[in-house]
Amino acid sequence: MIVKAVRAVLLALVALFFLFPIFWVLLMSVMTNQDILRSPPSLIFEPTLENYVALISGQLDTSVGTLEVAYMRNLMNSLILGVGSVLLSLLLGVPAAYAFARFRFRLGENIAFTLLSFRFAPPLLVLLPLLFYFQQLGLYDTYFGLIWVYQLITLPLILWIVRGYFEDISEDIEHAYRLDGHSWLATFLRIAIPLARPGIAAAALLAFIFAWNNFIFALILGSSDVQPVTVGALAFITASGINYGQIAAALVLSVVPTLILALFAQRYLVEGLSLGAVKG
Repeated sequence: MIVKAVRAVLLALVALFFLFPIFWVLLMSVMTNQDILRSPPSLIFEPTLENYVALISGQLDTSVGTLEVAYMRNLMNSLILGVGSVLLSLLLGVPAAYAFARFRFRLGENIAFTLLSFRFAPPLLVLLPLLFYFQQLGLYDTYFGLIWVYQLITLPLILWIVRGYFEDISEDIEHAYRLDGHSWLATFLRIAIPLARPGIAAAALLAFIFAWNNFIFALILGSSDVQPVTVGALAFITASGINYGQIAAALVLSVVPTLILALFAQRYLVEGLSLGAVKG
């Protein structure tokens, strides 16, 4: 009984330690800059929604006047880039993952590891040549260009997670379906993909989070027209000071889409990761 009580207290302390920053950001989002910068900090203050109103309206009040911010546009840009990059990665990565899992061919493992190495490479290594090529090809400051370069983040992740999940599925089920006269494509679409759906959903969710959080590619390869929230948050650092309340509100709003997606796909995420989807 004592051991259980001590364990519960320790777990509560650990949860408090990790959740307190989130709680503090939520508080900051309904505080003014004066309340945030008060020394010593106090939990007694008058809540305000001015930070959220400023973000939604695009009018940020500063000591030197009104500053226009395009945060909601940045939020929409993040959705377009995240969803677009994940959909393209699924279209390319799921068939490739199935091929790597089911077929053995020369240099197959080398090719798969090369694709995975793109995920390990630091973005600064490829930014300069990418910027040059983007300007030459007319891809600079376009959704298509950023979605294409986001494949360096999302495609290896989806490829390796889904590949491990396909390897855990028994080939006998597919062979039995093929014996009935069905084609390879029909077997892939009607048998393999439905059985791997939890792993695909888990990989898609993780890829979306990584794409959503990306900063450096959008900062260098796009202007304010296509920049996501990770870059748009820089607008809150002005010459008159740092607007901590608006930054906290922006953080809260930026977390909402990924939180909703995670809650919606929670069952697939847990099932996909627990059944060996990350093996390989």
